[in-house]
Amino acid sequence: MTDFRAIYASQADAYDALVSREDYQGNLLPALEGIYPLAGAKVVEFGAGTGRLTRLIAPVAAHVAAFDASAHMLAKAAERLQGIASGRWSLGVADNKQMPVDSGTADIALAGWSFGHAVGWYPDRWQDEIGAAIQEMRRLLRPGGIAIILETMTTGSETPRPPTDGLAAYYQWLERDLGFQSFSIRTDYRFESLEEAERLTRFFFGNALADRVVRENLVILPECTGIWHRRFDG
Repeated sequence: MTDFRAIYASQADAYDALVSREDYQGNLLPALEGIYPLAGAKVVEFGAGTGRLTRLIAPVAAHVAAFDASAHMLAKAAERLQGIASGRWSLGVADNKQMPVDSGTADIALAGWSFGHAVGWYPDRWQDEIGAAIQEMRRLLRPGGIAIILETMTTGSETPRPPTDGLAAYYQWLERDLGFQSFSIRTDYRFESLEEAERLTRFFFGNALADRVVRENLVILPECTGIWHRRFDG
């Protein structure tokens, strides 16, 4: 099992190298724009990591306030954001359940590949953990604002499906109990070489996928991303 906590605490460079190879076809930004126009929007980002989504939307949005629990990851984000849309982004250390943002001030609350970790980290209370984070999204959104959650819908397959039973339960809960709508897009990885593909997939996804990458020469690795969204009217 990948130790995601260790990665987020001390391996930001390798993590950023991996996610920088994702979505080489550029599907993420149009998908987000299709949910809510980013131009002029005030965005609060939960679990920003090394800023892959921050870098994507900061040139378009009015401002992105990006937060993560790991100062180590945010240090890499600050490095990567230099010279990109100066003055239109800010970074801060914060827990997803307690964001230092005034109530009713954001147009978009965005969480990319962050909330789902609670399923593995807190198997007996993940609904409480994620529910508190979603309540925090609702608190900081203005009336008519929208919450957007991105999570994995499988790596290494062209068919979107939850990669674990726990994530399947989480995704069903978002839709059935919390009223989120969803759709999936392709966000495939394209690596510079087979050596890079093996190294980065082994680092983050483990030996089974990395061995398959080598065996099948997967310099382009399929990835499906699920996008859940809900508008809050007050």
